Amino acid sequence: MTLKLYNSLTRGLETFQPIHEGEARVYTCGPTVYNYQHIGNMRAFIFADTLGRVLKWHGYDLTHIINITDVGHLTSDADAGEDKMERAAAQQAKSIWDIAAHYTDAFKRDVRRLNITQPAEWTVATDYVPQMIEFAKAIEGDCYQLDTGLYFDTSKVPNYGSLARAVSDEGESRIDPVDGKRNAADFAIWRTSPPGEQRQMEWDSPWGKGAPGWHLECSVMSHARLGHPFDIHTGGIDHREIHHPNEIAQNQAFCACDDPGARIWMHNNFLVDRGGKMSKSAGGFLTLQTLVDAGVHPLAYRLLCLQAHYRSELEFTWDNLAAALTRLKRLVQAVEKLRERHDAEPRGTLDVTEVAAAREAVGDDLNTARVLVLLETVVSGKGHAADRLLAARKIDRVLGLRLAMITRDELRVRPKDATIDEDAIEARLDERKAARVAKDFARSDAIRDELAAAGVEVMDGDPLAWEWKLDL
Repeated sequence: MTLKLYNSLTRGLETFQPIHEGEARVYTCGPTVYNYQHIGNMRAFIFADTLGRVLKWHGYDLTHIINITDVGHLTSDADAGEDKMERAAAQQAKSIWDIAAHYTDAFKRDVRRLNITQPAEWTVATDYVPQMIEFAKAIEGDCYQLDTGLYFDTSKVPNYGSLARAVSDEGESRIDPVDGKRNAADFAIWRTSPPGEQRQMEWDSPWGKGAPGWHLECSVMSHARLGHPFDIHTGGIDHREIHHPNEIAQNQAFCACDDPGARIWMHNNFLVDRGGKMSKSAGGFLTLQTLVDAGVHPLAYRLLCLQAHYRSELEFTWDNLAAALTRLKRLVQAVEKLRERHDAEPRGTLDVTEVAAAREAVGDDLNTARVLVLLETVVSGKGHAADRLLAARKIDRVLGLRLAMITRDELRVRPKDATIDEDAIEARLDERKAARVAKDFARSDAIRDELAAAGVEVMDGDPLAWEWKLDL
């Protein structure tokens, strides 16, 4: 079965043809670890994980690399301002290495909570600075030096910026002017430390003591770990306008050819929050922990992302998230019922109709929204429980919702502001049960009302018995 993916570079669907037979080599632009990742950032990694799962489902051996940016990324994505890591270290009065370690650990915790598959390797920018210097030497003929550093001359490569959507100077207008730059779009390969100023992270180089530019690291690490060229490069749609065009320019200069480095460039669209909480610069941004503190299991956010096509804008609202949580609970409940029945029913012949349809759907540029509908058909439809359970597990391999093992009880996440704990809830339910046995219904109702006031919904007749009543 063919796998078709949308290539941002050619602006069309393409049948995936691996460079190395039977292998898929993928590079994903990872986080800059100067702060916690907001949930919009995490959409990019759910998308990249989905791509990896689809590639494996289509029979490819996957090598997936995600980088950790701990140097070089400036406060403007365009290539201007302070280094984000240096500024965070100064603001928090900590070493930049401690800042990087803390936020790297926090990011990897979110990766685990979202059931994102670990990549083959996390490449860390500071581990590759010697290779970056060598790469910069190799393309020095396409660069020029100013007092502030070494700059890439974008007029030296063909079709610069062809990946970007803007056909005007919209992209370049985001780049702050630097005295002496030849072209507005030219970008720093190496940033020289200002006279009399010492950075926490700086290295000796032929262009003076300083640090690499942000765009350089991804070219170096992708080539080092995946070769040149490799199959697929992913990232958020914001990378499509400046960061990835600059990577491509460097790659073309390095190989002295028109090869962009990766054959297919894929970008997920934005997660949009009309409340303005999706930007770190605005402060008070939404993190995965924010959702957990509200009593929402992280996999509900994963499902919310899977409900939309990765190339479509996805609007975040608490109502949308609550609906995704409800949908996840229903899926888990249906699978739990199949587990209860599958040993008691004879095994039939597996009907692979929905499984084949799911594989076809994800093969059409990762149509996970369609796959979710097919999954719901499998878990609620007719047929032997054992066969439907097996089909559900096959489909969930590409969705990553952990339906083969998660329980409704695990989805019952205690809100941070809850005034009662689980032991107290169970004790009150035991009292209520005793009151009902004694036909003291007034007492039973009073306990139920008391629990409701504490944010607990009592569910008579349900084996789960209760769950948090979320006020999202």
